[in-house]
Amino acid sequence: MRIAVLADIHGNVLALDAVLDDLRHRGGADLTVNLGDSVSGPLWPRETMERLEALKLPTVRGNHDRRVAADPADETMWASDVYAQQRLTPAQRDALFAQPLTLEIAPGVVAFHARPDHDEKYLLDAIVDGQLVRAPLATIRRRLKALDPACRISLCGHSHRAELIRIPDGPVIFNPGSIGCPAYDDDTPPAHVSEQGSPHARYGIVTLGGAGQPDRFEMIAVDYDHEAAARQAEQAGRPEWAHGLRTGFMPEAARP
Repeated sequence: MRIAVLADIHGNVLALDAVLDDLRHRGGADLTVNLGDSVSGPLWPRETMERLEALKLPTVRGNHDRRVAADPADETMWASDVYAQQRLTPAQRDALFAQPLTLEIAPGVVAFHARPDHDEKYLLDAIVDGQLVRAPLATIRRRLKALDPACRISLCGHSHRAELIRIPDGPVIFNPGSIGCPAYDDDTPPAHVSEQGSPHARYGIVTLGGAGQPDRFEMIAVDYDHEAAARQAEQAGRPEWAHGLRTGFMPEAARP
């Protein structure tokens, strides 16, 4: 079984289309799963939502999906969430909120956005000197306590950092990276940035082994018209997003 893993599209329909086209050129997949945070961002939230509605992918709810769907658009709401919320229909917001926190997409293969019991806390990451880095193994183990012991592969997103970790005597954890947002800053204490280091759209393919064959994990980076996405962010008044889309890094002014 071949599973395509999409995560953190953040309203970047150009990047999503490039990934879907790349997947078709690679022979497609038996199943494609979306790990959430689909629309939040100063780009094309409604167009992205419409594309995903047509695809009808199994999808888990990300923290920004929840906020766009349910939070009031007041001074405490992040600008990217306000932008998306204002452009989605009530039915689309309801559909976002109805998505599950976790989903078993194949026997022993569990999908979630951030952690199995929380949509906004990092699983594989720690914050060091204002930057996301890999957390210690003992910390990751503690964060996995809510996971079903029968799970052998966990698919997660949220950090926008591609990772593949095999927990000794535990599951493999696979984060494919972000399709549509290669860098972001978060001023929630402790303030930090996440940077993929290039403007490529990232996704993954997991091939489940059978008859004694090992599972296979592929991390894929796809070029697309990131300049068009950056210009859209600039038109929406988000120059830091534009910088991240062009470079995969945050501007110095956005660093803690």
